Amino acid sequence: MIVSALLTSVGINLVVCIIYFTLYSILRKQPSYNHVYIPRLVAEGKAKNGGDFHLDRLLPSTGWIRRAWQLSEDDLLLTTGLDAVVFIRILTFSIKVFTVAAVIGIFILVPINYFGTQINASDFADIPNKSLDLFSIANVNDGSKRLWVHFCVVYFITAFVCYLLFIEYKYITLKRIACFYASKPQPHQFTVLVLGVPVSRLGNSSESIRNLFMEYHPSTYLSHTVVNTPSRIKSLIEVPAAFVSFKTRYGAAVVSDMRQSDNPTEWVTEQAPEPRDVYWPFFSPSFMQRWISKLVVIVLSIVLTVLFLIPVVFVQGLTNLNQLKKLFPFMKGILNITFVNQVITGYLPSLILTLFLKIVPPIMMLFSSMQGFSSYSRIERSACTKVLIFTVWNIFFANVLSGSAIMQFDDLLEPKNIPMKLAVAVPAQASFFIAYVVTNGWTSLSAEIFRVAPLLWTSLKNCVGSHDFDPPSLPLHSEVPRILFFGLLGLTYVFLAPLILPFLLAYFCLGYIVYRNQLLDVFEPRYETGGKLWPTVHNSTILSLLLLQTIAIGIFGLKKLPVASTLILPLLIITLLFNEYCRKRFLPIFESHSAESVIKKDRENENENDPTMPEFLEKLPTAYRDPSLKPNQESAGNRNHRTPLLSSI
Repeated sequence: MIVSALLTSVGINLVVCIIYFTLYSILRKQPSYNHVYIPRLVAEGKAKNGGDFHLDRLLPSTGWIRRAWQLSEDDLLLTTGLDAVVFIRILTFSIKVFTVAAVIGIFILVPINYFGTQINASDFADIPNKSLDLFSIANVNDGSKRLWVHFCVVYFITAFVCYLLFIEYKYITLKRIACFYASKPQPHQFTVLVLGVPVSRLGNSSESIRNLFMEYHPSTYLSHTVVNTPSRIKSLIEVPAAFVSFKTRYGAAVVSDMRQSDNPTEWVTEQAPEPRDVYWPFFSPSFMQRWISKLVVIVLSIVLTVLFLIPVVFVQGLTNLNQLKKLFPFMKGILNITFVNQVITGYLPSLILTLFLKIVPPIMMLFSSMQGFSSYSRIERSACTKVLIFTVWNIFFANVLSGSAIMQFDDLLEPKNIPMKLAVAVPAQASFFIAYVVTNGWTSLSAEIFRVAPLLWTSLKNCVGSHDFDPPSLPLHSEVPRILFFGLLGLTYVFLAPLILPFLLAYFCLGYIVYRNQLLDVFEPRYETGGKLWPTVHNSTILSLLLLQTIAIGIFGLKKLPVASTLILPLLIITLLFNEYCRKRFLPIFESHSAESVIKKDRENENENDPTMPEFLEKLPTAYRDPSLKPNQESAGNRNHRTPLLSSI
């Protein structure tokens, strides 16, 4: 891709973003669109009604930007919870990384690459018609001593990212513990979900559950609620699962972490999710059901991944102008028009791929809901991982290997050839990924804040006089994978094609403002997990570093600098050791609370003689009842949490 084609793509997306942000800043002032732009405030009764008309309602303003910027993290934590804080810290972490990376890339690596003399770079006036390879490592002569600067950048970026990862992991861990100590008694802290309850000869699961826990945990067992689900004939069918409540947090923690039977498929225990987080529609307590469902989902995910290669190959064909002229000879005249070929090769491929990607997160949510997870949070984290893996494979690897490298697939099966093949293929796709960041990143953020679909839906409702709605929750399964994938692109291309870094930095800075605004005005938390999403972020970043280092080994080999390739190998080992240390040091805190924490919390309630505890324990057995089985007036306020997932996607 030439520079002018990239500039065309950037210009188109920039215009779209400006239009969206301008319209948003006007429409958010109109009371008739409160349900679109401030639905959370409407639900909380904080939205202002119409009032007198003022001219400033028709003028765009930036007050919402200042409000989102000035919000402190403590206020965000109090308003939206730790999960939202962790989401925003993903963005601040990325901003820190790519601010430093962009300074190094633009002011050090780009000049070195431009004057690398492998491609003629003497004519500054003709830069728009030059290839973007001028600004990449491809323009540095083989064996040049300048390549040692790139080598140093790989080491520095790895060290800097690992340092920030450690700081963030430690900070979020401490926040998670602090939030637990500051929390009031919560049902899920005292409750364990029991799966695989053996069906007794008398068919009375409730009696079997009571007998087992009265025998094994008589001092802490409080009560239990057998999971019921309505059948098609409106009768109640008991399934082998129950929510078992205990008198103390420590009692629940002991049971959740210990096998209750010699048969590991029976009496399987895990910490219960929050009552509002329980996913009732596809409750699947059977060990065999979950195992078979997992296999089915794996097969379906592979099929989806293979089918998605069709649009990927099509998109790659659009980036090659000569190939287009051969395939569509009747369009040669149109394709020879400068602006048309710049739009087709620079903007259209990333736009088409972005549109196809829209269907992936809902499908992955559906797949995850089929696996028998008992909570929305686990379904969403599972979908998040699936979308991330899908995106990395189909958008990164499928694109970079869709050229000549895929024809040599047999070579890729040999591990020693992987760095060299990636070193050839990855730099060649730098221009496509820059356009992809602008289209899928910048435009997606502007579309997020403008909320096109809710705007149209609310306009229709206004016509018929209906205003019933539920504030949406933050779609972590689609937004987090996008952020992490852009992080992977940035770390991968940090020394290959640093021109991508300013575009990524702009995306993260814009996302920081947009999502803080949306968390305040639009999204309502569906559940709270205490920041359990961060380990996924950490693992993804480590994967990005390993990919960076693997490509570096191949690049320095291609560039006739074998010593540099050899010296990258210790960096791979150090990164893996660092990841293992973090896994041992921090990950257990995200899996469950320690005995120290739960005992201190239990003693705190006992020492303070909390008068609300007896009433809390008395109501605890009723906390875990399927809202669809409760009286209508009782479940009306919980409709948002009992709506089947399939209807929400």
